[in-house]
Amino acid sequence: MSNSQLTPGVVPGRLTTEVYAVNFSDVAPPLDDHEARVAADRCYFCYDAPCVTACPTSIDIPLFIRQISTGTPDAAAKTIFHQNILGGICARVCPTENLCEGSCVRETAEGKPVQIGALQRYATDHLMDEGEHPFRRGEATGKRIAVVGAGPAGLSAAHRLAAKGHEVTLFDAREKAGGLNEYGIATYKAVDGFAGREVDWLLGIGGISVETGKALGRDLSLDKLRADYDAVFLGLGLQGVNALRAPGEDRGEVHDAVDFIRELRQSRDLSALPIGRDIVVIGGGMTAVDAAVQARHLGAQNVTIVYRRGQERMSASAHEQEHATSSGVRIICNAMPIAVHGNGTVREVEFAHTRDGANGLEETGERFRLAADQLFRAIGQTLHGHPEGLTLSGGKIAVDATGRTSLSGVWAGGDCATGGDDLTVTAVAEGRDAAEDIHTQLMGA
Repeated sequence: MSNSQLTPGVVPGRLTTEVYAVNFSDVAPPLDDHEARVAADRCYFCYDAPCVTACPTSIDIPLFIRQISTGTPDAAAKTIFHQNILGGICARVCPTENLCEGSCVRETAEGKPVQIGALQRYATDHLMDEGEHPFRRGEATGKRIAVVGAGPAGLSAAHRLAAKGHEVTLFDAREKAGGLNEYGIATYKAVDGFAGREVDWLLGIGGISVETGKALGRDLSLDKLRADYDAVFLGLGLQGVNALRAPGEDRGEVHDAVDFIRELRQSRDLSALPIGRDIVVIGGGMTAVDAAVQARHLGAQNVTIVYRRGQERMSASAHEQEHATSSGVRIICNAMPIAVHGNGTVREVEFAHTRDGANGLEETGERFRLAADQLFRAIGQTLHGHPEGLTLSGGKIAVDATGRTSLSGVWAGGDCATGGDDLTVTAVAEGRDAAEDIHTQLMGA
């Protein structure tokens, strides 16, 4: 977005310092001790609880809530972290309304589930604030594992492997570890540098060395990693961004939403970030919602999300869609971009209305235009490059149920692998489970 300051209508400092602070404050403030006890008392502590089944990391939710209700939040946190070492960030960003809380029996009966996400944050924050890591490493095995990608899958795998006594080297292409937790989520979901603090806390297990600025295919060779280490885990994420395939998308002020969010996340001064008056975001997922809401919070007057299919097909949850509309974002569905207009920079985006036809999505023949100072693409990401020698499936690294790839000694998980679903909690589960399989194979157990 380096050209933004030169573009008329795209300027920094639209709001006061006080308004920026309010707009980017914690979207879901933590529970205090009394609130946590009251929330925990609503749990039925179900046998064969559906909330556990709905959780990709299979946290024993009734157990940790009972531990909170009996005044032992640190024990609750250990229950959570045993299954999900990134339980702190997941408590903040998981679509709980679609997962654990959506399956809660109180949701079914009353339309008001137990506040599982908030209770998870209460417990994990309590233990993390004490500073000490809750787990100890096992006896050294003498085995060395390379983990490429320091996002949720890679961090989860690295921690589980280190806990079992292996030596882990964690590589990442960026200057900070954390992946999407550090670079790709809305700032108001993880305030005060929480993602970075969580990484530092996780590394407290010991046995993990971190090397940033190291990208596979540029600085690292998969063949050499296989030769130098006893096993390799790939948690690369998805770095490529899909194009609109509409004439004019090369005009100025057409950006990838992930770049906008990354710049926002790393900014020390939100008032220095330029934003237009009229913003159009194309896409229907969480990235689209996060970009649109944050554009509003930066002071944009008119922000519109446009999605090519019906609203029920949007991958952003109903809760997130409601958050967007309550923040002043308009959502237009059944419309696809067909051209970006402007003299050098975007001024309008032309759309065609769509419908589901016999042969898939088709235009209705009706068209309209939206004014736009800036256009953000949030239409999905792809695997960047083809990791050497690996079989792909559907544009991702093909893996089996344990995370094993087509190459001996190489595992993969998270968004880069088949089965990844763009959820932090799923990536954590896949990294953890691959680490268990790596350990089993290396130790011959």
